[in-house]
Amino acid sequence: MFRVEPNGPDRIDIEINGQIDADEMRAALDELLEKSSGIEHGVMLYRIDNFKLPTLGALGVEFVRLPELFRLVGRFDRVAVLSREEWVKKAGELEGAFIPGLTIKAFDPEESDEAQAWLIA
Repeated sequence: MFRVEPNGPDRIDIEINGQIDADEMRAALDELLEKSSGIEHGVMLYRIDNFKLPTLGALGVEFVRLPELFRLVGRFDRVAVLSREEWVKKAGELEGAFIPGLTIKAFDPEESDEAQAWLIA
């Protein structure tokens, strides 16, 4: 499952649970691009539970749309990642280190209030 929900004028909340296939990735990226249209200096909250690597087809969809995704990332300043899986949290923070202008910080799911406060700090 990949769900995208606007949460105010400059915030997007994303929930990922389980494995994502090509059709779900295509629909999720379309929805993410549409719902983040017009956002500048936004924030994003990712809830990642029971994460499984996307299928090869899903990765192909994502790869083809990389130019759009780079523009999308440029709309956001901060991303909070909520996950129990340490490797997911470390990967997210490492990704943030390589994307200019984007800070990614990981939290445990129980730290949702702290993550949301960090997003608006």
